[in-house]
Amino acid sequence: MNLDWNSFTPESALAGGVILGLASALFILINGRILGISGIIGGLFRPRAGDIAWRIAFLLGLLSSPIIFGLWTTLPDARVDADWPTVGIAGLLVGIGTRYGAGCTSGHGVCGLSRLSPRSMIATLSFMAAGFLTVYALRHLAGAA
Repeated sequence: MNLDWNSFTPESALAGGVILGLASALFILINGRILGISGIIGGLFRPRAGDIAWRIAFLLGLLSSPIIFGLWTTLPDARVDADWPTVGIAGLLVGIGTRYGAGCTSGHGVCGLSRLSPRSMIATLSFMAAGFLTVYALRHLAGAA
């Protein structure tokens, strides 16, 4: 994936971060639940009475928000520099990682760190270190671009 650095606006990134932080805080204050995407999706696979409607509404909002936002502005072009089998394998590895890590990056990085969760601190440091090492190995040791 390539980012168009010429179109990067720190204001919109800051606004998005503030909105995400507020949404996470309100979600835990109002519902007593952590706003982690893997947990929300995972709850759909083991449904309990009265626990499905809000999960579906959340996911519909998550999926429809770029479409609605696109009605007011031009969305940036997204380009993934990988073939479909690579994207599929990567998605499966991320899914396996979220199960073993007891949460995804949003759950640990945003919600867990804000609660000063030791488990989330270790998880966030682990996946950040793994990402740094992977990029270093692929770009500098293996010579991939």
